Amino acid sequence: MTAFPAPEDGAFVLIVHDVEDYGRWKQVFDDAAAIRREAGEIEYRLLASESDERRVVHFSRWTSLPAARAFFESPELVEIRRIAGVHAPEFLYLNALEAGVL
Repeated sequence: MTAFPAPEDGAFVLIVHDVEDYGRWKQVFDDAAAIRREAGEIEYRLLASESDERRVVHFSRWTSLPAARAFFESPELVEIRRIAGVHAPEFLYLNALEAGVL
């Protein structure tokens, strides 16, 4: 995966959610790659909480926040999350301000 681009190059979404089983969730996530790409997801990172491996963070760059919001709030995605065993997702739709490397 390449480094995230300069701030002016996109909109970002941060999702924090608990999953019943990471392996099952990851399979559903991977199977949805084509529809995520078609909806406007450009790249992503997956992270896990240090204290709870079932707490997963999906951080991604999108073509636009409206595209991301339409995708994540669609009935299709609500059903995909249910099948994947996702509980209580928290979505943050973010506009970039600044980026740097230290």
